[in-house]
Amino acid sequence: MIGFLDCYSGISGDMCLGAVVDAGVPLDVLSAALDGMRLAGYVRLDASEVRRGAIRATQVRVVASAGQPHRTFREIVALLDAAPIEPAVHDHALAVFRRLVEVEGRIHGAPPDEVELHEVGAIDSIADVVGTVAGLAHLGVEDLYASALPVSPGEIAGRHHGALPAPGPAALDLLAAAGAPLRPFGDGRELVTPTGAAIVATLARFEQPAMRLRRVGYGAGGAELPWPNVLRLWLGEPAPAAAVAPLETHVVVETSIDDMSPQLLAPVSASLVAAGALDVTFSPLAMKKGRAGTLVAAVARLQDEAAIAEVLLRETTTLGVRVHGIRRHEADRSFETVETAYGPIIVKLKLVDGRVIGAMPEFESVRAAADESGAPLLRVHQAAAAAAAPLVGETAPVATGRRRADG
Repeated sequence: MIGFLDCYSGISGDMCLGAVVDAGVPLDVLSAALDGMRLAGYVRLDASEVRRGAIRATQVRVVASAGQPHRTFREIVALLDAAPIEPAVHDHALAVFRRLVEVEGRIHGAPPDEVELHEVGAIDSIADVVGTVAGLAHLGVEDLYASALPVSPGEIAGRHHGALPAPGPAALDLLAAAGAPLRPFGDGRELVTPTGAAIVATLARFEQPAMRLRRVGYGAGGAELPWPNVLRLWLGEPAPAAAVAPLETHVVVETSIDDMSPQLLAPVSASLVAAGALDVTFSPLAMKKGRAGTLVAAVARLQDEAAIAEVLLRETTTLGVRVHGIRRHEADRSFETVETAYGPIIVKLKLVDGRVIGAMPEFESVRAAADESGAPLLRVHQAAAAAAAPLVGETAPVATGRRRADG
């Protein structure tokens, strides 16, 4: 099973808890992980169905008893080490806390072991991290991925340090260390909390995987916002690359021209082919004010788009080009030399599933043989086509050789 965190409205610890519960994890599984850390009686989890905008989601609240201390990293490690939890849950939760400690140490200029975690050391954040890790393990998530994260500059209120710039320093440092992709969104609100940033930066890769989707869990954020404040957890199986067709494999780069002589336009085709074009077409157009024009279109591989566009901008009068992504399926091809009464001629073989299904004489080779022999071009072409016909139906690769046909 793989998971994808769709962080449309950011990510926080309680949103992660809500997403795993909504995806099918019983609340008792998360509570048992916390009880194993000897936190029973100090904290409990409540789950309820809520609406965020037009979307139904699950909100999980961490309810802590009054007077809970801020635990240090050493104390959290001791709690984890003593808990009868799965080794993977222990190790992943510890990795999240360790990353938080390293970031807090850099921000406050203190060694990691001396860092007081404040918000993250509070019992609700401990419950968020351990519960999320335990929930993902229960779901069988072996690989976790995440989308780009929404951030927007603004101001947030910190419990212990007064006003802070948004995103908060700890969250921003965590995202920077992970090389997380960010997108502007949120109007200055804190959408990515330090706990949420630590979870996603430690456990997930920032990319969208090819997957066969099975179910989706919606975790609600605590605030009512002008947009659906939810985190979506997509769950499914990895999809083989061949089963997921790319959205586009090639591009069509085209432009419309009505102020250029056809004599000057014709040589552009050769330049486009030299730049990587696979096909070049010229089509008549009726353009504005009734002027006759020409549509120049080149099909090319994705990596050759810029070179094709540069040729059209440099060698024609156009002021701009259009680019359309397309998918292209291609037959395999190979070349064979056949012997005719007019000399050897190259033919192009069309291959599908390893068999030759078509054979066509190459025009330039036919023309060279016609010029050399003085025979009519059409007769030479017919002789080459007749010599190539026996190749159709053979299994590729065809053995190279010369075949003779009477002219």
